[in-house]
Amino acid sequence: MFLPPGFGEKYVMTSLGRMVYYTAVGKPWYSTDIEQPKDRTLVFLHAFGGGSSAYEWSKVYPAFAADYRIIAPDLIGWGRSDHPARNYQIDDYIRTIIEFVEKTCDVPTTVIASGLTAAFTIRAAIARPDLFKSLILITPAGLAEFGQDYRRSVSAQAVKIPVLDRLFYTAGVSNSFGIRSFLEQRQFARAERVYPEIVEAYLQSAQQFNAEYAALAFVRGDLSFDLSEYITQLTVPTATIWGQKSEFTGPEVGRRLAEMNPQAIRSFYHLDDVGFTPQLELPGVTIGLIRKFLPLLEESA
Repeated sequence: MFLPPGFGEKYVMTSLGRMVYYTAVGKPWYSTDIEQPKDRTLVFLHAFGGGSSAYEWSKVYPAFAADYRIIAPDLIGWGRSDHPARNYQIDDYIRTIIEFVEKTCDVPTTVIASGLTAAFTIRAAIARPDLFKSLILITPAGLAEFGQDYRRSVSAQAVKIPVLDRLFYTAGVSNSFGIRSFLEQRQFARAERVYPEIVEAYLQSAQQFNAEYAALAFVRGDLSFDLSEYITQLTVPTATIWGQKSEFTGPEVGRRLAEMNPQAIRSFYHLDDVGFTPQLELPGVTIGLIRKFLPLLEESA
């Protein structure tokens, strides 16, 4: 398990099982003499892909640990959280995001999320705006916006075939070669930025028992939806960051979504020379952008 110094593992129970999260538990961040400020909490939610987990944010969240209470969970079906064998649906993740925030945060909270999970977070904030103070989202897309529906892609159609789906997971996801290829070709703008620790962290998550259920639901497109049908209902102050080379959903998708609701989406930033996960590819730049957006959104809230 790859955790920054001073961070440890805790968990809460959700309707789908145990949800593990990582937070400051020791030096240099935590002291038993000083209570962590629960009104200054940042929740970091990871995206989906082969072997995804809270590791995705581990190069970013320590930069905020001196000033905020940090919570970074592995979502149900990923990382070290429970992996129930089920046909995962969109509502499973919207519901467990709401349950997790309810159980870990006493006041409206800033959530920083990525990818399809960021799109789920928007729908969670629409359903329960009282739980969210602000949102900072990286590539928030349901992968079915404006006629660009991932569910019609060759990858999505191929893994709908029984037996072939498990073969795809074994050969293409749950081994180091498959993980590295996925990261280099689909997730990063530059292959040389994928270093061995990243591959190993994704591999450990991908090899958890029953890890294929959530991953295949994602690859099949079972979790995809058109965010443009919901975005106008968002009222929580939001900033979005979009990598120039994001697979399937380029910055033009993000810009169109932001223009649909300028009252809530206060800032849209197009980040050059980066792919789907700038938090791993350019963590220093991602930290800087989050620091820039936090006070702007707090003023709006």
